[in-house]
Amino acid sequence: MKDRLQKIMAAAGLASRRQAETWITAGRVTVNGRIAELGESADPQTDTILVDGKALPIQTTLYYVLLNKPSGYVTSRQDPQGRDCVIDLVKDLPVRLNPVGRLDLTTEGLLLLTNDGDLAYRLTHPSHEIDKTYLVRVRGELDPVARKKLEMGMLLDDGMTAPARIDHLRRSGSHSWFEITIHEGRNRQVRRMCEALGYPVSRLMRIRLGFLELGRLKSGEYRLLTSEEVAKLRAECNKPPQPRKTASPLTPEK
Repeated sequence: MKDRLQKIMAAAGLASRRQAETWITAGRVTVNGRIAELGESADPQTDTILVDGKALPIQTTLYYVLLNKPSGYVTSRQDPQGRDCVIDLVKDLPVRLNPVGRLDLTTEGLLLLTNDGDLAYRLTHPSHEIDKTYLVRVRGELDPVARKKLEMGMLLDDGMTAPARIDHLRRSGSHSWFEITIHEGRNRQVRRMCEALGYPVSRLMRIRLGFLELGRLKSGEYRLLTSEEVAKLRAECNKPPQPRKTASPLTPEK
């Protein structure tokens, strides 16, 4: 059965769809001996598809890994600067895994890795709007005006953010802690939102992705998702986009 090349490559666990598109554009993919074109379809059962002269890997088992990423690890398979990569933390698994989305170098917490390229694509596609919750520590006291701006959406250099949800705001010494839930996937979004309001982030940890929670998983540890969790993830990705509610009015912290 024919399918788009980038989808075939993602299903083989070789790369994400976006990365596969980049490889196709760069001329690294051939179909039956000729250089493939972006948008082309093929049948992996009858066509010879090569990437850098090598056949696509045959995936027999799909892995879904939930990792507690430590600070100081790059969300990548390898780093040209020689820094530690998240893949190093799951190298005991007998499969090539790719991170689902990214966490910044100093951001900790929940990160999914998988060799299921199709599910990874769906989870990171903007149309599915998967909620992501972060535990944030900022310098200073987050005042009601700043909180309302986060909740209502604010203007960054790449446009207005969608409304966020703020929970469990508390003060600890010279810092404020709170949970912020967003569904967008912009680069360094939480940090930029806080810093734009004059609140430098001193710690950032993703604690929830959709229904998945970090729980008691220690830094640097991972666990495999259950079959029930994988099925629920697939179901979430197959739901039609839902209209987002506007931010609720600011309520005082108790």
